This record gives sequence, structure tokens and C-alpha cells, in this order.
Amino acid sequence: MNLSKVYSAAIEGIEAKLIEIETDVNVGLHSFTIVGLADKSLSEAKERVSSALKNSGVKPPTKENRKILVNLAPADLKKTGSQYDLGIAIGYLLATKQLKEFNTKDKIFAGELALDGALRPVSGVLNISRMAKTEKFKEVFVPKENAAEAAIIDGVKVIPVGSLSDLINHLEDRRIIDLQPKTEIEPSLSSEHQLVDITDIKGQENAKRALMIAAAGGHNLLMQGTPGAGKTMLAQALVSILPPPSLGEIIEVTQIYSSAGLLKGNSFINWRPFRSPHQTASPVAVIGGGQNPKPGEISLAHRGVLFLDELPEFRRDLLEALRQPMESGKAIISRIRNNLVFPAKFILVAAMNPCPCGYYGDEEKECRCGAYEVIRYQKKVSGPLLDRIDLQINVPRVKIEHLQNKNRDQKSAGEMREKILAARELQAARFAQWKGILTNSEMTSKMCDESIELDKASNQFLKDIFEKSLISARGYYRILKTARTIADLENSNNVREDHLAEAFQYRLRESN
Repeated sequence: MNLSKVYSAAIEGIEAKLIEIETDVNVGLHSFTIVGLADKSLSEAKERVSSALKNSGVKPPTKENRKILVNLAPADLKKTGSQYDLGIAIGYLLATKQLKEFNTKDKIFAGELALDGALRPVSGVLNISRMAKTEKFKEVFVPKENAAEAAIIDGVKVIPVGSLSDLINHLEDRRIIDLQPKTEIEPSLSSEHQLVDITDIKGQENAKRALMIAAAGGHNLLMQGTPGAGKTMLAQALVSILPPPSLGEIIEVTQIYSSAGLLKGNSFINWRPFRSPHQTASPVAVIGGGQNPKPGEISLAHRGVLFLDELPEFRRDLLEALRQPMESGKAIISRIRNNLVFPAKFILVAAMNPCPCGYYGDEEKECRCGAYEVIRYQKKVSGPLLDRIDLQINVPRVKIEHLQNKNRDQKSAGEMREKILAARELQAARFAQWKGILTNSEMTSKMCDESIELDKASNQFLKDIFEKSLISARGYYRILKTARTIADLENSNNVREDHLAEAFQYRLRESN
């Protein structure tokens, strides 16, 4: 029987899907056909596979008058990418009896073939390795450059393949390829391209306090102030005080970057991402999607920081599209065939000027804008979007005495990190019963009711501000979440009145 079946994987969104590669070889005029909803790069695989087989010392399809049909199943799933090359080549060798039979049911093959038979790296290998473990596959054959990435997942044997001839020798038991050792990951506080340390910022104590709360509880932050006040530096400094990611978070983030082909030579992302899209970015670039759906900036900022500088300058439809991911922690890309879900649990840090010229309310420089221009500019950021931002602060002009102070308070930065780590540990213990919840900002209203205790004075204070300030139901729970984070920073079991008062003052801007 000139029929074979081997397994590979497709990347759909950030999830890997199992693909069966069926190869049928029949007598007839030479033809090499790939079916199964393949895109252009995959339909060209037959040329790459033929040359790779020829240059690896085996008889290629072009040397025989045979009808070769390769089917990629399931047929209704669109196949994109070049990771099927290796599986197609092995399937052809098995179907033409040029390779001894072996058990293909516990093996997955993924890799792009060069014309000389060498293997080139592909995207989404960590996702493929994770799927292999879920589907009970024992071995994953991947290019050498991807092997460390695949070996992050425990319980799957990863075989690093340098070339097609090396793989043939391995499968024929002539020269066994050593297994890739398990990849050990050490979390990092920040990436090598981190821009600003919190100790580089002079003055702005109120803003630093807001950053500390945002880092401890994962809360969104909006900074408004005059040009040059330090809003961008403050946003970049937030990464320096965030705690290092856990192993689970590292795998989540690496999956996203791997599926998007953005690892850039790294085997994993062991730091918290910082993404800063430009104001001209399209909704697809920020939210995700496209013809072959890819994660957008909000997913690339997963478990890290998304910084939107000059917030009112972004497109209105883009800002409104952020509302649903900010609430749910995921971006849902709707398609006719199915919906793709990209994780998007990020801390939004936004910065804006108070008016077009930037000096409305400044004590030293006069604003040149009319009242209508100021209102029109600020109205570009809608009320529903503001309602989802827990911390809203003004960043004033820095005084000259702060700028000329050359003493850096290193101790305060260390103390901030220690307090934030301690607060995060309290939250981890509190949310142990709820899967996937890591910070206070992710709590649902039901979780708030169950985990936040208020004494009589605190409860009365909350009732008073709710009735007098016209706060929405969402705003009510967001004040509770922020107050819970402030209490965690002070290692307090209960949320007190002063915690609620501080949380409320960060939301005063929306009622102005």
C-alpha cells in the first residue's frame, strides 16, 4: 500500500491544531498535488520538498512517473506557513518505501526545508509542543534553532533536527540524534531594552505612588499634564517596579510572541513586555486580526504594560475597541468560520495633554486654546473608556530644585519593589481558589463581595461618595479593587476608610 500518515500542526491564532498529513502515491503521469485548503507558501512546499529530498541523497518525486497526492486534514481548516515541509517529506519517503516503517502515531514533525535539505526555524513551536503534550504525543521533531523553545514544555521529548538527512539517519537507527535537554527559565525583572529606572525620575512623588498602586494591583492608569512633565518617563519606569513573571506567565507570553514570529532569536520571553504603539496604528494592529489573524499590541502586552502616549490622538474607533479587552482580559476576533481568542491582560498606561496646546491649567505658561477647543479635545476620550481606568492623575511641571538634585534615592526603588512583591503574594494567596486570577484588578463583582470586608465607617463612606458623586456601578467596584490594593500595600486585612478615600481621589477626574 503506497499510503502513509504522519502528523504536523497548524497555528490558528495562538493555538496549535493537530494536522494529519496523508500521502498517496499511485502509478500514472507525474504530478505532485497538495490539497486541504493550503495557502500560497504551502502550495510551494512541493518545490522545496523535491529539492530537499534530491539533495539529501534519496529519490525525489521528479525522478518518478507517479501521481503524488498530499492531503492535509482536516480539510476545512486553512493551512498557512511552511512548517509542514518536514512532515510532507517524511510522508513521501514512507509512502514510496524509501524509509523503513515506524510508529508515526506518537510523533509530530514541524520545520521548513531549505533546498539543500537543511531545516529552517518556524513560528509557534512552543504552541506545537504544548499541543503535543495535551494530545499525548511522545516526540516532537523540530529545527535545531527552535528546540530550546519546544523543550520549555515538560513531558515531551524534543528532537533537534539539523537537516533532512540527519532525520532520515535517526529514523533508520543509523545515527541517533540526542534529545534536547529541558529548558530551564529564570524570570527577569526587565528586558535588555528597558528604558527607564524609577530612580531616574526626579520629583513626581504623587505619580510614583500611583505607579506603585498600578504595579501592585494591575490597575490601569491615566496621566494628564503639560508637555515635558515626565509622563512618558513615568510610564516606561513602571516596568522597572513590576515583579518578575511566574513560569506560567512566561509560557503565556512566549506562546503569543512565538505564534506571531516575534521571538527574534530568543527561546522565551522571561520579562514583562512593554508595548507602545504609535498614534497612527490601525485597530487591527492594536487589537489583532488580519487576513491570517495575528495577535495585536494588546496581546503582545499580555501580563505587561501597554502605553498609549497622546491618548486623544488615537483613532476614536480604536479607543472604543479597547473597552471590551480591558474588561474581559482577552481580544475576540470574529470570523465567519470561527472566533479566535487572544489573551490580553495588560496594564494600560495612557498619557495626554489637557488641551491641544498642552498648557491648560498650567501655573506658569498661559494656555492659548479656547474653552470649546479644550472641551472638544478632552471629549475625544469617552466616558465609558475613562470608567475603565482606575487611576487618573495630574502630572504637574517639575520644580527646578528637583531637576538640579543629583542624589538618586536608590533605597526607595528597592522598597517599592519589596512592597509590590509582598502585595502580589497576598493577592496570589487570596485568589488561589480562582483559576487565572492573579491581581485585584481582575476580580469580578462577586469576588469583590466575597473577599473585601468593610467596617461600618468604611461602608458609610462608600455610600456617601456613591450617592454624591454619581459613580457608575463599574466605578463603585473599581474603587473597591483599588482600595483593596492600597490595603495590600499596607499589609492590612481589611479595607479602611482612608484606603477608600485614596482610591476615590484617583477617580475624581471623570466627574469633573
